[in-house]
Amino acid sequence: MPTSRGGASSVSRGRRCLAALLSVTLLSQSVWAQVNLPALGDSVSAEVSIGAEKKLGDQVMRQIRPDPDFIDDPLLLEYVQGTFNPLVKAARRLGNISDDTADRFAWEVFLVRDKSVNAFALPGGYIGVHLGLIAMTGARDELASVLGHELSHITQRHIARSIIGDSRNSMLATAGMILGILAAARSRSTDGVQAAVLGSQAAAAQASLNFSRDMEREADRVGFQVMTQAGYAPAGMASMFERMEQAYHLMDSGAYPYLRSHPLTSERIGEARARLGTNAETKLVGTTEHALMAARSKVLMDQRAEAWRQLQGLDAGARQGARTDQLAARYTSALASIKLRDFSRAEATLKTADAIAGLLGADPGAQRMMVFLHAEFELARGKPAAGFAALDALKGDRSRPMLMLKAELAKADDRPEIKRDVVDSLQTYLSLNSADSLGWQEIAPLWQQLNQPLRSVRAQGEARAALGDINGAIDRMRSALRQSRSRDSDQIEASVIDARLRSLLYEQRQMLAEMYPRGVPVGAEP
Repeated sequence: MPTSRGGASSVSRGRRCLAALLSVTLLSQSVWAQVNLPALGDSVSAEVSIGAEKKLGDQVMRQIRPDPDFIDDPLLLEYVQGTFNPLVKAARRLGNISDDTADRFAWEVFLVRDKSVNAFALPGGYIGVHLGLIAMTGARDELASVLGHELSHITQRHIARSIIGDSRNSMLATAGMILGILAAARSRSTDGVQAAVLGSQAAAAQASLNFSRDMEREADRVGFQVMTQAGYAPAGMASMFERMEQAYHLMDSGAYPYLRSHPLTSERIGEARARLGTNAETKLVGTTEHALMAARSKVLMDQRAEAWRQLQGLDAGARQGARTDQLAARYTSALASIKLRDFSRAEATLKTADAIAGLLGADPGAQRMMVFLHAEFELARGKPAAGFAALDALKGDRSRPMLMLKAELAKADDRPEIKRDVVDSLQTYLSLNSADSLGWQEIAPLWQQLNQPLRSVRAQGEARAALGDINGAIDRMRSALRQSRSRDSDQIEASVIDARLRSLLYEQRQMLAEMYPRGVPVGAEP
């Protein structure tokens, strides 16, 4: 992930990554204990099992999720995950995903708040995408080509193969390789990555940070098959390569780490074009919805006020060109104005954006995004009732982005009946999606506002558990259990908390047993 906007140095980031390395190294002891298990169908599985790779990925994700630059923007995440899911289904149809990995790997995309152009695969089916990558794409097919490529690194077990290669040298080299992946996701600074790698005495891992050329070519080939099988335009991969190559040469300021870990050789670009045939057109025309998603990414990827002021000026500079581009410019400007709390300018820009959207005609995805933007505007200026009124245009939308935005509006709304309606909907959703940290974070203050403190503290604990912070979750559940001893407490909720605490304590013991297979050292107990 990027260097923190709050001023944390890349070296301190490297040290934080080193802390992650220590836990990964401990976990690797249990991973390599499985080396002599029978093969699960291929030579890679004989040395690194599916379960071991998944555990390793989960451990890395526990380090990433609490980071402030791990961003859960429901609209963007829904769009990127919606782009990724057809790729996973296509890979399954093509036989790239076995029944074992289909059930056990996460197949999850997450977003990183960073303006650099980057994406990366992690063990266990996780893929990270920087907002800067989304912002520079011109069509969903281009984004799908990157996701298909990273997905193929996972399905072809490239990460496990790299682990095996390093493990033959030393365990620390293997752990350092995982650290390198994590550090590459968290810092654009080569110095920061080097500091972490050297600090772990695993300088050899630097050579393992990138996949081999053969693996890159294989990911291109398999990724192309997957994206076309999923229904995306075949031109997406070549178009993305050309876009990135041009941008990289025009402005190489360190903002393109994807091109360093995935070098765009002339051979790879030529192969991508060759797959299309000699007469194929590589230029794609993106949808209005994608243009607005890219616009949203531009605003959210950099939280500095000066960056928002630059984007705010787009409302005056986009009066020519395609209407889709004009609408995207005004969406960018309006959202930047909302972030800057310049509500008069945001309101004026929204009016012109609505006029352009009306001229463009029906694009349900774009229309939905404009409705959400109006509701965000009303929320920011303290008019939640107007925000709910704006969302009435999307009656029947019970999506995650709708639930989360309504929760934000309900927290600012004085009407108890509105809070209860939103809580009921959120609770139903969370009963089916208990690993949604943001959902628990949204419902916790609503329960507090409805004078249900036990449920509020329990929700805080569930949010920590969903982030992978088991110790934090246990602390909150214990606090809730202490509160439940008062006479007027909800004893049914208290029994639920007690059962959940027991479950978390069991999970904690299991994690410790995996990290310390020879016994928990003195002082390592939580």
